Amino acid sequence: MTATATRPGRSDDDALPDGAALPVADPATTRRAALRLIRLDGRAFALMLTLNALAAGAALAGPWLLGRIVDTVRTGGGVRTVDRLALVILVCGLAQLLLARYARYVGHRFGERTVARVREQYVDRALALPAAVVERAGTGDLTARGTTDVTAVARTLRDAVPEVCVAAAQALFLLAAVVVLDPLLGACGLGLLCGPVAVRWYLRRARTAYLAEGAATSALAELLAATAAGARTVEALGLAERRTAASEQAIERCRRTRTRTLFLRSVLLPAVDISYVLPVAGVLLVGGAMQGRGGISLGVVVSAALYLRQLSAPLETILLWVEQLQSSGAAFARVEGLSRAPRATGAAPAALLPRPSPEPSPVPASPADDRIDVTAVHYAYGATDGSRSPAARRDVLHGVDLTVRPGERLALVGPSGAGKSTLGRLLAGIDAPRLGAVTVGGVPVAALDPAALRRQIVLVTQEHHVFLGTLRDNLQIAAPDAGDATLSAALAAVGADWAAELPAGLDTELGAGGHRPDGSQSQQLALARVVLADPHTVILDEATALLDPRTARHTERALAAVLKGRTVIAIAHRLHTAHDADRVAVMEEGRLTELGTHDALVAANGAYAALWRSWHS
Repeated sequence: MTATATRPGRSDDDALPDGAALPVADPATTRRAALRLIRLDGRAFALMLTLNALAAGAALAGPWLLGRIVDTVRTGGGVRTVDRLALVILVCGLAQLLLARYARYVGHRFGERTVARVREQYVDRALALPAAVVERAGTGDLTARGTTDVTAVARTLRDAVPEVCVAAAQALFLLAAVVVLDPLLGACGLGLLCGPVAVRWYLRRARTAYLAEGAATSALAELLAATAAGARTVEALGLAERRTAASEQAIERCRRTRTRTLFLRSVLLPAVDISYVLPVAGVLLVGGAMQGRGGISLGVVVSAALYLRQLSAPLETILLWVEQLQSSGAAFARVEGLSRAPRATGAAPAALLPRPSPEPSPVPASPADDRIDVTAVHYAYGATDGSRSPAARRDVLHGVDLTVRPGERLALVGPSGAGKSTLGRLLAGIDAPRLGAVTVGGVPVAALDPAALRRQIVLVTQEHHVFLGTLRDNLQIAAPDAGDATLSAALAAVGADWAAELPAGLDTELGAGGHRPDGSQSQQLALARVVLADPHTVILDEATALLDPRTARHTERALAAVLKGRTVIAIAHRLHTAHDADRVAVMEEGRLTELGTHDALVAANGAYAALWRSWHS
């Protein structure tokens, strides 16, 4: 498990308050991102528009020619003329069918290529997020954006965009044709269209409603995931009723937000139905009156009525897709909002949709050596994230000073809540101090490029993750070029004897459908990654806590041999780790109160001596 660094110097606009959800892109940013997507496949988009326009133009011939047939029959024209006009209608209908079909084909290919870019962009940005940002935002929001929201965007790009483009072209051409036939009839038809009024009402409310629905879905996903992951803890502490009540509240919030969007659709859709009937009825009434006075031919009235009747199909497509467009627009704003979240120092910008950067990022300096210095460090959760809450700005570390010499084994001990893990996160560059500095070789740890940071310092915690894939894949995350011999040696170094007994060895699939590592095996796998990463400093934050005492002791002895010559900072409650360390640092209430060798601290009869006696008893 490797640590990632936060990026200093972010503005308040990009800051992520403690416990807040990930940012959501504003409408202007969302529009710019959509335009960039179009420009990246501009030829396909232009071809789609051209084909749609040609299909819409071919569709205009039918009603006009039918009007000519009516006038020809009224004036006593011959059968041959009617047959020729009917044949032209057939040819134009066939051309419209072929053009529209090919336009949809081009549109679907455009949509699939574009959504592939969106997915790749999202993965790039998600991987560039600092670990602290992900922890504060919660994995539920990140997961919902990467699954539900990206799927909504994909469905829109694949289905809605081609359909709406075809329908919009047809609607514009049909309205223009009515106006060209007779301006008065055209004005009558346009004046009775009530669909745009309903759409305007809907659009003013839809974005906010769908963003609220997406946020409620993310919160519910986060709550359910946390409850499922901590099911044993919930059961052990008797928290079932409390978690059930919280889940019901989250479900109720989802119900309210979805009821709101349902109400908006229930207003929009009836207006769509009415908009089909009124223009046709109005044109027939006005046209009939004008034709009775000899001001217009019957064929023109028939053609205008048919054009407006045909208008119902594209209008229905557009207005029905408006709901999907608003939903996916809100989803795209959430997906694109990841661009406004803080990124790890030096994270490479996405290749497909580059994030604008007015100033080049300075190249971080390289550490002069492996010495780690903690100087007058103060830290408060939320204080570096733009939080204005006084409680969030309360320091949990107070003026900590510490020097870790290269090759030293330092044990960091103290009661729960003393600040040991917080200090470990600062040493690993996951968080940056509010005041003071944490440096390696004279360079701030949090300012290091992630790749350089992983070569310097690696943090291993109680938390671990087994990725879907083979055992080899899981190990090569830390060392992509490592061979089988190196991987096996790393497993042996951490006492993972079980790996040799797997049916397919390093090619054994892990996870669902394969071998399911238990907690201790997963933690040994994380420790093997540390061996492969080969950093000069390793921070072990209760790294063997999930192992039984005998296995933990065996693993620690194996690691001691592997980590010989490296700097090791061990955060542990098992004080035998402190007994074996070169020096022991004691944390109490966010302060470093004692520092020295095990024997010296026991002889001093202070806080460490009390911990030692308590642990032995």
